[in-house]
Amino acid sequence: MPDKTLNTLLYIDDDAHLRAMVKMALENISKYTVKLCASGAEALALLQHFTSDMILLDVIMPEMDGLETLKRIQKLETCKNTPVIFITGRSTPELVNIFKQAGVSGIITKPFNSLQFPIHLQTLWNQYG
Repeated sequence: MPDKTLNTLLYIDDDAHLRAMVKMALENISKYTVKLCASGAEALALLQHFTSDMILLDVIMPEMDGLETLKRIQKLETCKNTPVIFITGRSTPELVNIFKQAGVSGIITKPFNSLQFPIHLQTLWNQYG
């Protein structure tokens, strides 16, 4: 089990509707604190002065996709031990293998049930530690 409780999450996704839905589900159902970013570049700037217990990252985004964002997050000293969970509509066995080789801590497939989403995150958190 992780040494600390899951409290703060960073969710990175270019879909404004999905960002709002995830924030509402996580804050209202599980009382997590959720920061939102619309792009990998925005997240990297935020992570210079913000730490998160877990990072949720969309894979398909314009300009900088999830894999490139993950690589850059992994280089940040403050994020070395932060689990990154990919949120994706594409989860073929080949892609899952690529994602895991890149160092992602878990994968959640879109679409997902917003009521089950916090439970799934807690399960991943418990497995991470």
